[in-house]
Amino acid sequence: MEALAAQAGAKQAAADVAAGKAAVQTAQINLGYATVNAPIAGRIGRALVTEGALVGQGEATPLAIVQQIDKLYVNFTQSAAEVMRLRQALAEGRLQRAGGKEAASVQVLLEDGSVYGEAGKLLFSDLSVDAATGQITLRAELPNPKGLLLPGLYVRVRLAQAEVNDAVWLPQQAVARGSTGESVLVVADDGSVSARPVKLGPAQGGKALVLSGLKAGEKVIVDGLQKAKAGGKARPVAWAPPGAASAAAPAAASAPASTASR
Repeated sequence: MEALAAQAGAKQAAADVAAGKAAVQTAQINLGYATVNAPIAGRIGRALVTEGALVGQGEATPLAIVQQIDKLYVNFTQSAAEVMRLRQALAEGRLQRAGGKEAASVQVLLEDGSVYGEAGKLLFSDLSVDAATGQITLRAELPNPKGLLLPGLYVRVRLAQAEVNDAVWLPQQAVARGSTGESVLVVADDGSVSARPVKLGPAQGGKALVLSGLKAGEKVIVDGLQKAKAGGKARPVAWAPPGAASAAAPAAASAPASTASR
């Protein structure tokens, strides 16, 4: 009898231990409900509920917003014709890819006009054209390691449409327009002046984009065009933009042509 009682007591003790372990597991599960783990890594904003508030009554209650800000996406629109030209330029190799099959390099301008220091890449996310506006929504991906950009920030996107080889920038006033087209006055090393026909691209910021007819480093007359004539002589001096400090007015101020891309 004593042996049977001892065996029964041992089984009862084992059952009590199992019940205790089950209670511990239940308590651990309930304790886990008190900790909310973020499903993604990122930065968390302000709490959307206060301590002690009832949550999850019938539906999920957002507690806070976790956002991933590195990398960020910028959505913007362009006309369908511009997107087609951009894709053609990428296919022909006239634009430098930023990685990916259809990724062109982009720059972002902040609200104060400054250029964001990290270059991004263009992603063609939308495959349809808005029938009402003829626009296509595009998406640029930007690295944001320092967290400077925030979701909802207004920015402008600068997107190169093409890169022109052997093109040069000139001050707009250096280009003369006549019945035969555009031309500039070029000063040779010996001071002789000659008229040179040029082919222009789109102007930008008060500068003319010369697609052909000039080489980088050639001297072009910018000021004093009324005095200088083709076939004559000129003593070129460095040209200073308006507002910059300059010496006495020369007979003909010239500026060297500089390479450009757009």
